[in-house]
Amino acid sequence: MRVHVVSDVHGNAEALAKAGDGADALVVLGDLIDFVDYHDHSGGILGAVFGPEKVAEFARLRRKRLHNELAEYSRSLWTGITDPAAVVEEAVRAQYRRLFDALPAPAYVTPGNVDVPALWPEYAGEGVRILDGETVELGGLRFGFVGGALLPPNVRPRRAGVFHAYLRTFEDYAAAVEGLGAVDVLCSHIPPDVPELTYDVVARRTEFGSAALRKTILTCRPRWALFGHVHQPLAPRMRLSYTECVNVGHFQRTQRPYVLRW
Repeated sequence: MRVHVVSDVHGNAEALAKAGDGADALVVLGDLIDFVDYHDHSGGILGAVFGPEKVAEFARLRRKRLHNELAEYSRSLWTGITDPAAVVEEAVRAQYRRLFDALPAPAYVTPGNVDVPALWPEYAGEGVRILDGETVELGGLRFGFVGGALLPPNVRPRRAGVFHAYLRTFEDYAAAVEGLGAVDVLCSHIPPDVPELTYDVVARRTEFGSAALRKTILTCRPRWALFGHVHQPLAPRMRLSYTECVNVGHFQRTQRPYVLRW
């Protein structure tokens, strides 16, 4: 059995269309949308609307984890747009049309934090299965999927604004992971809470990893734990007890799937 795995597609529909070539199935671990392009500040939805200089400041605030300042800056940007929600929704829908049309079949997808999973059923065609807090059997192995990322501590979920990142409380995320039970392949957008896997060497910051994923790895001992989210990890892979933990890569940039064989 050969399965290709990608994460952090961020709008690269052309590469996504080829990601399943030679594989029995494609697994996508989220972040289909290119909302803020941190490599090309003129790209993404934010770059198209506001230009690269504004995106550079947005990226700086996020890199420093100045959450309140970032929220205020983001609100100030959208104040000058007549109907910001409509602008963003149109751009998100346009990207999803291209991305889901590009997905080969069969494909198994779970959302990342830069996704709007509520829209996915409108665009997922035949042969594309959306999984979040669910399991599926592939080639005799049980795959478990948990989407989204963690809401930072002491930050409340935003109900207003133009874009809602798919962020979950620690409790909600842990419940979803535990609900999978024992799996052979643990698939998530974010990594387990292990320093080598959560630190981004280019951004020079630690992303939030999941203690619940780490606990499941240590207690249930899946063969593989696959994830993305950290674009330039200190360690792209490492063994944690019995489990091979692998960051499958920043697919928007590498355009190469991770190949899983058994």
